[in-house]
Amino acid sequence: MTPKSGVLLLGSCIAAIAGVGSVFELSSGNPELGTMTTGIILALSVPMTILFFILAVKDTRANMN
Repeated sequence: MTPKSGVLLLGSCIAAIAGVGSVFELSSGNPELGTMTTGIILALSVPMTILFFILAVKDTRANMN
């Protein structure tokens, strides 16, 4: 694993945590940041989680030799 893939995995984890937190905030009925802001965070965190994870796997595979 390279530092680049480690940073990408860290970004993926942070984005996933933000997504889960947003779901809990929205399901509570009264999000602290407001419904619009929390919805935007959720909408951005899901694709970012997937993208960062895929990029981390690609980087790791490219540097396995």
